[in-house]
Amino acid sequence: MADCDSLKVAFSRPSIGPEEENAVLSVLRSGWLTTGRYALQFEKDFSEKINDVSDKIITERKNKGLDTTPAVSFAVNSNTSGMILAMDACGVRPGTAVITTPYTFVSTATCARHLGADVYFADIEKNSYSIDVQKVENILKSDTAHKVRAVIPVHVAGNICNMEKICALAKKYGVKVIEDAAHAFPSCTPLGYAGSIGDAGVFSFYVTKTITTGEGGMVCVRDSSLAKRIQVMRMHGMDRTTWDRYTSPRASWEYDIIEPGYKFNLPDILAAIGVEQLKKADTFYEERIKIVSKYNKAFSGFDFVTLPPDGTGNAWHLYLLRIKPEKLTINRDDFAKKLQKKGIGISVHFIPLFRFTYWKKLYPDFTAQNYPNAEKQYTETISIPLWPGMTDDMADEVIQAVKETGETYHA
Repeated sequence: MADCDSLKVAFSRPSIGPEEENAVLSVLRSGWLTTGRYALQFEKDFSEKINDVSDKIITERKNKGLDTTPAVSFAVNSNTSGMILAMDACGVRPGTAVITTPYTFVSTATCARHLGADVYFADIEKNSYSIDVQKVENILKSDTAHKVRAVIPVHVAGNICNMEKICALAKKYGVKVIEDAAHAFPSCTPLGYAGSIGDAGVFSFYVTKTITTGEGGMVCVRDSSLAKRIQVMRMHGMDRTTWDRYTSPRASWEYDIIEPGYKFNLPDILAAIGVEQLKKADTFYEERIKIVSKYNKAFSGFDFVTLPPDGTGNAWHLYLLRIKPEKLTINRDDFAKKLQKKGIGISVHFIPLFRFTYWKKLYPDFTAQNYPNAEKQYTETISIPLWPGMTDDMADEVIQAVKETGETYHA
């Protein structure tokens, strides 16, 4: 995080320049601080980015039976808010259920619980962090009550799940696909940008993400009925936006509440940062790839670690370094602590949800024994520093710390 002066290399640090500073000052001086012209601009720019794909991709989507209507974007105050809106629009209610992975941040699943729905979990693949499509289908086959309304794949670390198979399954069983694309911008795949492949996609602009607004997110959909529902529910279920109420000739107090909505809008102060960050997204991505290449070259020579999975369109939000316990005399926790003592900022993505008290109490059979791949990946994985602005010297510090630790505690 940002306050990392005691570390040689911070785990993550936002890349903020004078452009973002000037944009925020412009908002402050405008007198309009909440959702307004900057949020609208951010949505417009984000939609243009997501829809800027080749004819080949559009043709491929048609061939796979996927919607080719241009995606529309809705700025929200967090990925969590966006997930609630997307699930709500896709019919997630009490008496229904969603399918997702236990290998994710908790909000992916708790959003369904906020809406009164159940959560079915499918383990991840043995050699990746992506949801196992076969296990998803097993759940869909056994769903005799037809409770499932949506499958929610999570693009962990920016590496994209098998969306072709997931979308085909969803079509077969008549359910929606909501992509948790918190890590996945700007991932472009043969089916388009991650977050625009399924029925809905939700992005995060939290401070550590590939672009940031400090806090914030974006929901992208192609279906007009989903878009209409999200637009209304995002702001109190009101039939007019605040910007429209105070900038159009029509009286500002004339509005109707047509649904019991939420307050999930993104204010202009944060949206202004997003407008400028979006302009730099491709440059940030190139900087990440440079560090990844350096890491991969170095770590491929170490027999005590495994390189992260790297599929088509990987956004490389995180670098998930997986240790080989059989090659070491210490476990993942101790390895991570050794890196920290050497001044390297680290994290772990993710603690599987079955390890948390709430989920243990809710679903007694939701245990590590029933999700062995998620448990194994968790106990072996460390997230190491990867962010735009990292220098070669910083990357070398990380590599050296991993090398020294592995060699010191080699079995």
